[in-house]
Amino acid sequence: MTRQAGIRRLLLTVAFFAAALPADSQKTQPGASTQNVSTQNEPAAPFKEAEDYFRRGSFDQAIAKYGEVLKSGTKGADAYTGIVRSYLKQDRVRDAAESLEKGLQAKPSDPGLKVAQGELLFRQGKIVEAEKIFVQVINSGHAPARAFLGLAQVSSAVAMHAREYRLILRAHELDPDDQEIQKQWMSTLSRADRIKSLESYLSQPTSDDADARRALSDYLAMLKARLATPRGACRLVSGVTATETELLPLLRDANHLRGFGLPVTINGQKSKLLLDTGAGGITVNRKLAARAGVQRLVDVRIGGVGDQGNAKGYAAYADSIRIGSLEFRNCPVDVIDKGSVADEEGLVGADVFQRFLIELDFPGRKLRLSQLPARPGEPQVKPSLATDTADEDDVDSESDPKPAPGTGNGADPTPAPKHFDRYIDPEMSSYAHVFRFSHMLLVPTKINDAPGKLFLIDSGAWNNMITPDATRGVTKVHGDSDTKIKGLSGSVNKVYETGTVVLEFGSLRQKNEDMVAFDLSKISRDVGTEVSGTLGFAMLNLLKLKLDYRDALVKFEYVPNPWRH
Repeated sequence: MTRQAGIRRLLLTVAFFAAALPADSQKTQPGASTQNVSTQNEPAAPFKEAEDYFRRGSFDQAIAKYGEVLKSGTKGADAYTGIVRSYLKQDRVRDAAESLEKGLQAKPSDPGLKVAQGELLFRQGKIVEAEKIFVQVINSGHAPARAFLGLAQVSSAVAMHAREYRLILRAHELDPDDQEIQKQWMSTLSRADRIKSLESYLSQPTSDDADARRALSDYLAMLKARLATPRGACRLVSGVTATETELLPLLRDANHLRGFGLPVTINGQKSKLLLDTGAGGITVNRKLAARAGVQRLVDVRIGGVGDQGNAKGYAAYADSIRIGSLEFRNCPVDVIDKGSVADEEGLVGADVFQRFLIELDFPGRKLRLSQLPARPGEPQVKPSLATDTADEDDVDSESDPKPAPGTGNGADPTPAPKHFDRYIDPEMSSYAHVFRFSHMLLVPTKINDAPGKLFLIDSGAWNNMITPDATRGVTKVHGDSDTKIKGLSGSVNKVYETGTVVLEFGSLRQKNEDMVAFDLSKISRDVGTEVSGTLGFAMLNLLKLKLDYRDALVKFEYVPNPWRH
């Protein structure tokens, strides 16, 4: 994992259906939110104090004051909503669930509590169920702003980006003072306006924890640095738009593969970077960065699996990146200050190819990139390398969407839309619907026939892994002192081992005699939804994968007897 997941979630924090925005949504009235409650009378003193504590991130004090409100017998639903959100801010998901249950028993149809229910379901990884709740509240005609925000987050996860954009604007229209809505709304602004809004946001106390504020501060520093030294977007300069390249074996020891490396040439310097579907962007170590002469931009923190905190590093630019027959110019990369990155020269996240249809033929040891099918109404643009998803508004004139044909009066043509909803080409009808959170693709997965869990496709992890929480009621788990796990954020302190686990995802089913188990709560907090495990390299090495990041689609194809290749 890299820093980009956290940043993307902060600013843009498989449904099997995609509920359309109701036609009468513009008629709904503002409702209560934790940050800005609309009432006819001035809130009672304890409730106002609770709200103030919440806005400053003092959640224990907020919960205590909300408790006083409940004892007074007034504003009970709003107080329960505040308690649920305070617990969610502290990542105390079980406590949030218990408080929500009490609130719904007292006020089963309260719109604010129903929205809090949807937010809890989303955090638990029950995204389809959360979507149904948000749609139900919006259709009721009395939707708080947070209902539109919640449905926007679902829309982002299922690649319904045009719907997401409309919902964010609607949420901000209803409650521009809500801090969560503000962070989402900033993603719709130009770089210059985003800088102003983010400066204003960080100048006041907020409900964000220290890590989130640091990530936002890093992001602000990066935006300012790019505004001061404009370079345009990373762009494809070679004449071809498809390529095939070898995947090179990386060994864990003399007899075992630990992953595949991708040949990448940075500023003329050849390298072999670990191809990691669980990471985002391109991250290189300082030796490769020095050899390639990348241009340092601003200091950042880079995080991933591990319990030792984020690593120090810096954001930089590479003048040229070559992958196969494709050459890209002016592309951001991250540089980690540690001497190595996962024992290789660096990592390349598969998401950097998100503007292509990606085929990872692990048995055949090939990476193939080709153009994605055009979406209806979308102008054709030359695909490029998406090395920086945190700043997607930085687009140069070569790849800017052109005006739609037949629109405008010639002097002032109507610009082509920038936001599109998921498009499933007929040739992709057999692909599995997944959830996308920044660079992460989360696959709905059954564990021993129990549905409802989300697993990360992670070719950078050496094997399938699971969280101890996900094993409850389905298999036994015990301590494992022999297994060592290390990521960009250091070593994992507590590692466990499970009994037999059968995983079912896509159209595949795999039996694991035992699995490594460890806590992934940091990743779940960053993502905003529960990640119950990873589908790692040892299993992925048996498959051909086709990845469509744009539309959140994945095709899994098992290849029998792959070693013949």
